[in-house]
Amino acid sequence: MTKISPTVIGYIVDVQGAMLVATLVEDEQGRTPTVTIGDEDILVGQIGSYVAIRQSDVHIIAVVTRMTEQEALAPSSIETPGDDAARLPFAKRIARLTPIGSILPNGLFDRGVGQYPTTGAEVHAVGVPDIGKMFDKFNSKGFAVGHVASHPALQVCMDPTNLFGRHFAILGQTGSGKSWTVASLVQRTVAVMPKAHIIILDLHGEYCWKRKDGGRHYAFDEAVVRHVDARELEIPYWLMTFSELCELLIEHGEREATNQTAFFRDCLLEGRSDENRNAALNLARVTVDTPIYFSLDDVLAKVRTKNTERVGNRQGPMFGDFDRFLMRLESKLNDVRYDFLLRPRSRNTSASLSAMLRDFIGLGAKKAANTVIDLSSIPFDVRPTVAAQIGRLAFEFNYWNPAYREFPILLICEEAHAYIPRASDSQFTGSRKSMERIAKEGRKYGVGLAIVSQRPHEVSETVLAQCGTFICLRITNPTDQSYIRSLVPESEGDLVSVLAGLGRGEALVLGEAVPLPTRLQFERPNPVPNSDDVDFCAKWKDGPDDLDVDIIVQRWRSQER
Repeated sequence: MTKISPTVIGYIVDVQGAMLVATLVEDEQGRTPTVTIGDEDILVGQIGSYVAIRQSDVHIIAVVTRMTEQEALAPSSIETPGDDAARLPFAKRIARLTPIGSILPNGLFDRGVGQYPTTGAEVHAVGVPDIGKMFDKFNSKGFAVGHVASHPALQVCMDPTNLFGRHFAILGQTGSGKSWTVASLVQRTVAVMPKAHIIILDLHGEYCWKRKDGGRHYAFDEAVVRHVDARELEIPYWLMTFSELCELLIEHGEREATNQTAFFRDCLLEGRSDENRNAALNLARVTVDTPIYFSLDDVLAKVRTKNTERVGNRQGPMFGDFDRFLMRLESKLNDVRYDFLLRPRSRNTSASLSAMLRDFIGLGAKKAANTVIDLSSIPFDVRPTVAAQIGRLAFEFNYWNPAYREFPILLICEEAHAYIPRASDSQFTGSRKSMERIAKEGRKYGVGLAIVSQRPHEVSETVLAQCGTFICLRITNPTDQSYIRSLVPESEGDLVSVLAGLGRGEALVLGEAVPLPTRLQFERPNPVPNSDDVDFCAKWKDGPDDLDVDIIVQRWRSQER
């Protein structure tokens, strides 16, 4: 008679490609037992727990994704919400398992399943020592970011090369801990890899903010971070490509758009080719996209002249074609919100480009591994333009960098849905195109992308489809859950159902940066970002009786937070 292992908790009764079904062993009282492995008591069938399926040479690791009860004499499946006292007569507990990998003959864990078991295969409980072996694969990297949620003593190390080099997404609803997770990851990254080069697009001032005394507070050690106000960085108009300038200034739906584009191209090429201004650069060839200074005022004057040109007593061939073009350009020139772009104070020569890039990439006066570009003072409708330029600069920097393999860059896009949308609105064409280029080609040139969003189904599908790792925090919205399920491998889709029950800073991590799908609790960042919710109850009980509204008005008018 074959001796049954004390770790056996059930037997496989149904085998499908992405799902296995097992009936669980019960004790004499009809209860699913608790299995003891070493000093650990394991509750059989707990959602999110790991199990091993063994049969001859087959050794598969799976995750419990659902528990139901089924009448022993009936084929139909019935879910029972109550406790054991309310159970159906002759009911059997059924566990649905999602296979995630195999144990090789050498004892190492490998993602994917080559051989499937047949019905009757044994299902075994897995203890901490065996789970730990599955995480050994990336331990040598030393990039420990948290612990397995169900086993606090079990540390999890990610593979930073796969995480940063193949793009990743941090997705979760408001209050789930996205900023908390970003801060924790970046703090750990800089601690382990002090020569990191990270750029964070901070839309709400969560990673660098002013204290009441006027000083700045950071979500990182001040020695490794540099704060840059997007307006002071000054990403000037002359760095924009011809197509980006056309998107900013020309309405392509207009009848005169073709004439405007052609003449604007000629003016732009002439401005960039100005020998008096750019002779010292010694360029053999200048194109409409060459990043050298040209005078926007000169271009404007030429357009005005062409728009009112007369040939004899008759109107010129392009008379009046630029009325709307001039109106749009002059409107933006008169809008102080665009001054950082259209009226640069310090970036107004070609020679200023090198210093700007050094500031941008963290090699400026204060060298820092982490550059926080603060967009909180820039109006919402201008942010897509800024994001587009920052994304393009990050890509172009390493594209033309002969040492790009030695200098990888990570761009973290907070609130990505706000400027990399799935919808094809013309307002976001530039920013979406810029980030999609990084997503598709950045890996070749050492430019990684991190997408952070509370509305994943509103983010560009092209960008998310290129992400190799998904860090999914709490998400209760069914639409977002379904969208994430469609992005991850089919074999891991069932795991998405656990997202609604995750705590703050707890995530389901799927993809190439972890050896197996993991329910992970990230380490608490220290210091924490400025992302805590406002305590309505406390402030409505003991909050201020009055406010200085004049200061609010002044800050609003001056666009200073």
